[in-house]
Amino acid sequence: MITLTVSLQVIPGHLEPFVEAIRTNAERSFTDEPGCLFFDVSQDLADDHHFVLRESYADEAAVDAHREAPHFKVWRAAVAEHVVPGSQVNTLASRLFHHHSPEANR
Repeated sequence: MITLTVSLQVIPGHLEPFVEAIRTNAERSFTDEPGCLFFDVSQDLADDHHFVLRESYADEAAVDAHREAPHFKVWRAAVAEHVVPGSQVNTLASRLFHHHSPEANR
């Protein structure tokens, strides 16, 4: 399993359109891509313009399929418009283990 963690900063005044764009991208990734196993979007409590995305994919082919999906191209345009240039950091990794509570599914 491959995980992708993305950290980024939203341009001041662009919060609402950014949230709509990431909501759509996350939903389409999860519903339209069989290889997308998990897509979590978190907003920093101390800085509401800082976001961390945590995604899990079945394998590297699923990551490649994600990057080729039509909704991903729309997402990249939204990033260009709403994210502070140079603030996005992507980290691809192999997931070693995972723990969660049944309450985490709420």
